[in-house]
Amino acid sequence: MTRRNRSHNALHRRWWTSRGITLIVGLVIGTVLVVSFFFDEMGVPRYLGMLRHAQTLEEEIRELERTNAELQTEIHRVQHDPARIEELARERLGFVREGETVYQIVEDEKSK
Repeated sequence: MTRRNRSHNALHRRWWTSRGITLIVGLVIGTVLVVSFFFDEMGVPRYLGMLRHAQTLEEEIRELERTNAELQTEIHRVQHDPARIEELARERLGFVREGETVYQIVEDEKSK
C-alpha cells in the first residue's frame, strides 16, 4: 500500500507540474498577445489612427462630390443658358450690348 501511495503522489505531482507549466506558458502567450495588441505595428493605436484617416477621407470625398455637382451645374448653365453666357462675356471679355455706354474709371497715378 505504501508503494501505491508513492506512485499516486508522483502522478499527483506530475499533474500539478504539468498544469503549472501549462499555466505559465499560457500566461506568457497571453502577455505577448496583449502587448502586441497595444504596442505592435498593427495594434490598436494604429487601427484607431487608420479609422480617423478613413473618416477624414470620407469627408473629403463628400466635399469633392459637392464641388463636382456644382461644377456640373455650372457647365450645364454655360452650355445652355444664354443669360449666363452673356454674363461671362461681359465679365471676362468686356463685351457690351449695342447702344450701351461703357464708363471706365481710371485711377490717378499720383494718388497711389
